[in-house]
Amino acid sequence: MTDLFATPAQSDTTARKPLAEVLRPKTLDEVIGQDHLTAENDGQLHQLRRQTPLPSLILWGPPGCGKTTIARLFVPEDEQYRFEQISAIFSGVADLRKVFDSARARQQNGVHTVLFVDEIHRFNKAQLDAFLPVLEDGTLTLIGATTENPSFSLNPALLSRCSVVTLNRLDDAALTRLVEKSEAHFEEKLNLEDDARAALIGAADGDGRYLLGAIDKIFAYGVHDKPMGRTQLLSLINRRAPLYDKSDDGHYNLISALHKSIRGSDPDAALYWMCRMLDGGEDPRFIARRLVRMANEDIGLADPQAITQAIAAWDTYERLGSPEGELALAQAAVYLASAPKSNGVYMAYKKAMSFAKQNGAHMPPKHILNAPTKLMKEQDYGSGYIYDHDTPEGFSGQDYFPETLGRQNFYTPPERGFERDINKRLKYWAKIRQERN
Repeated sequence: MTDLFATPAQSDTTARKPLAEVLRPKTLDEVIGQDHLTAENDGQLHQLRRQTPLPSLILWGPPGCGKTTIARLFVPEDEQYRFEQISAIFSGVADLRKVFDSARARQQNGVHTVLFVDEIHRFNKAQLDAFLPVLEDGTLTLIGATTENPSFSLNPALLSRCSVVTLNRLDDAALTRLVEKSEAHFEEKLNLEDDARAALIGAADGDGRYLLGAIDKIFAYGVHDKPMGRTQLLSLINRRAPLYDKSDDGHYNLISALHKSIRGSDPDAALYWMCRMLDGGEDPRFIARRLVRMANEDIGLADPQAITQAIAAWDTYERLGSPEGELALAQAAVYLASAPKSNGVYMAYKKAMSFAKQNGAHMPPKHILNAPTKLMKEQDYGSGYIYDHDTPEGFSGQDYFPETLGRQNFYTPPERGFERDINKRLKYWAKIRQERN
């Protein structure tokens, strides 16, 4: 048997195909981790594949989940079909015209072209629009692959002509199956300690292509006589770049996860999502700004210190920068997640804004208006106003709404945190107001 752990000087590793290519599935049934698409009877891909002509698809999923493989296997091995592949990174409108012209020529000979466009979200609007007429007249079938949400990255007109197929991130079970498949191919177990094997799965983070590349490297450069530990493994394989889509979709998906974790009083989840964003290269100032928003929207007066903590964290980051300032953001996130929650002020603001837009022409009652001129005094501006500090309770109970509207109620503090005290105070004042009016 060939020494699978030989160094490059001992074995010609450059002559061997990448493991990801060697183990590429030959049928849809062999695809790992996408059972919801490849199940023989009810899998979406099998249903779409039975259509004639083949429908256009957008394959949407994270890196290394099998988009290219599925695109190739979706097209039947039949002389009636021709599979073409381009990358949106290296192609322009001129390249598309050549493909379209070739497709029209094949069409006259009864051969249908299926064009696979990798990274289709990299095309601009003009390039995407170029597909519309050839899809409309049936010149070709388009299969596009993207890691970004098609709703944001592709034209609505193009989307309306395609079926969107969503691929899942490979879970640990699917990644483990890839490891076992690799070991069967090499007829050798990965010489890893248990913690190193777990670290290998974790480092892949759902990316099958990365995992196979790392396994290839382990078999080519590993240590044969002694199992490799976690530290040695991680020093051997390149660290996978964190999956963080900075488009509007990925950007706001993760900040939404952070926001909802804080609202749901889960400091551990909040730290995870915040660290995911920071590790992916997110601007910490964006996180700081959103923490301030969360303090107002979801905590408010249930804990008046929440906004102070959020602004202090933002200020600390501005003064210290990274990495010291990011600890202040972590502290704020934990504080906000641990604080009592209330959207009382937020909901009151929305109600008041809606009411003000519908009732914006009413004058304030005259008794709360100043009277700086003789004419205004003659018209009773300020007449009857009671200075609240002169009353025994420091509360006059006067009405401050327009007389044409009457009193309104927007703010109803919940019985949580500091707002319990506010609620008692408001009820006390409401009782005095009722007695005096």
